[in-house]
Amino acid sequence: MSSTRTSHVPAPARTDVAPPPAREPDPHPSSGTLRLLGAGLAAGAGIYGITFVVTAGWEAEGRFPIALSGLLFQLGVFCLLAAMWRTRATGTTRLARTMLVVESVFLGVATLQSVLTLPTGNGEWSTIATVLDPFWPLSMLGMAIIGVKVAVAGRWRGALRVWPVVAETWIFVALPSLAIFGQTVGSVIAGAHFLVGYAALGTILAIRPELTRR
Repeated sequence: MSSTRTSHVPAPARTDVAPPPAREPDPHPSSGTLRLLGAGLAAGAGIYGITFVVTAGWEAEGRFPIALSGLLFQLGVFCLLAAMWRTRATGTTRLARTMLVVESVFLGVATLQSVLTLPTGNGEWSTIATVLDPFWPLSMLGMAIIGVKVAVAGRWRGALRVWPVVAETWIFVALPSLAIFGQTVGSVIAGAHFLVGYAALGTILAIRPELTRR
């Protein structure tokens, strides 16, 4: 009597099927990170705006509070630039990213100028601080250009897409107001614009960080 032996040979592995592609990690920052960056901008801009309004009628004695609060505002704007960089708010091209780098350099020099004015108190600025002073308006002009780029790129949605343009028109509103209406009225207008512009922008980013996602 013969017996039949049955052997089980495993089927050869198929080599014509490609493995599933590895999923790349999401480079988008967490909502918590964006909330902190938004809060930093709102705090810096809010303090600066209030200081502008409170010291509107002051003369030379108001220079130190403006310089100190201005430094806090500039640190807040760095928070905004960090959020834009992490979320690629200006776009994904090399030019779009370079714009943020250039603006960071201009803002960095303007921030250095603010630091250099602090030791002088309400007195006369040093030569270096005076030479670097134009970087303040240049950095604000750069932010205005970036605000338009964010709106055109459309990577931020809703209010976050349009509010950078509102916030970054400060240079076109505040500087003419100071020239036309004088120090007192112009400072009130400049401070109010910081509150409804940059401070509001930071608040929106802190409350609605999901608007940075397409």
